[in-house]
Amino acid sequence: MRGIERAAGEQFRALGMVEIAEDEPLPVDELAGFSADGRAWTAVDADGTPVGYLLVKRVGANAHVEQVSVHPSCARQGIGRRLLEAAADWGRGQGLGNLTLTTFSEVPWNAPYYRRLGFRDLPDDALEPGLQQVVAEEAAAGLARWPRVVLSRPLA
Repeated sequence: MRGIERAAGEQFRALGMVEIAEDEPLPVDELAGFSADGRAWTAVDADGTPVGYLLVKRVGANAHVEQVSVHPSCARQGIGRRLLEAAADWGRGQGLGNLTLTTFSEVPWNAPYYRRLGFRDLPDDALEPGLQQVVAEEAAAGLARWPRVVLSRPLA
């Protein structure tokens, strides 16, 4: 998972987002925690090599995508969409109302991609406290340096 995220992050370098490209993935123990709780999915290629993954957590009444990464060599093959559907299925099983995520609004493979998959922008005044906290934590980590957006898609 960490290797996939590092490879996917390299794409940000070309946009001048060097800090994102160099951001360290979650530690192995945190990734293992998502997996142990059934909140992590990995996509593999025909040889069984991992090529993408997604982590989800509960944030209020939402299934919130913590991270989704697909190796650039496997981009545009529907892997991210399938991972998002797995997270949506998990959220439905938990009785949650929406699949949410935060992302960069001006990066072509971020917000525009998710909008094509049915996600809609959530205005700041519509964010429940848990999502407000996510946004605040990301801002404190320096992510607000670039325009960001909270997106949501109903699970019903």
